[in-house]
Amino acid sequence: MDVKKVIMATPSPQPVKIELELEVNGFHRQLTVAPAARLVDLLREDLELTGTKFSCEVGRCGTCAVHMDNKLVNSCLVMAYQANGTSICTIEGLAERSLDPIQSAFLEEGGFQCGYCTPGMIMAVKALLNYHANPTEEQIKEGLSGNLCRCTGYGGIIRAVQRAIKNLNENEIEGAVGWKK
Repeated sequence: MDVKKVIMATPSPQPVKIELELEVNGFHRQLTVAPAARLVDLLREDLELTGTKFSCEVGRCGTCAVHMDNKLVNSCLVMAYQANGTSICTIEGLAERSLDPIQSAFLEEGGFQCGYCTPGMIMAVKALLNYHANPTEEQIKEGLSGNLCRCTGYGGIIRAVQRAIKNLNENEIEGAVGWKK
């Protein structure tokens, strides 16, 4: 028997797929994916939510940061099976009708240059403000410590966070609504 013919005649196994159900930016989603697919790839490729970026792909730069069940995660480190049944919020999910106050503050204070790290930074700031309504500068730096920016030197980013805090506190005092924690 010719070994080459046997190898060619053997059908290759079908890749394993799993069914996922999750909520993304308030919408119920069902996907069929490889269990080891990364959340960042599902968001960008399957759901076409390209605001979530990827760079280092090992959880060190923060460009892929999203909220999973209201906790900040690096989506390059979350496998598809881990996201099953969760609620995901991406940068696209922050601005429902208008920009989130954090997004506005980044624009007002020039908290970005190339903008590649900005979605992850904003998601980190959102998580920080969910835990500390009035963080100190040290807490701001700690909250951003998992995010790298190669352009700004962080001055504009820190000012943007401080502006967002100020704007949010003024809105609370005036009784404005629309910002969800």
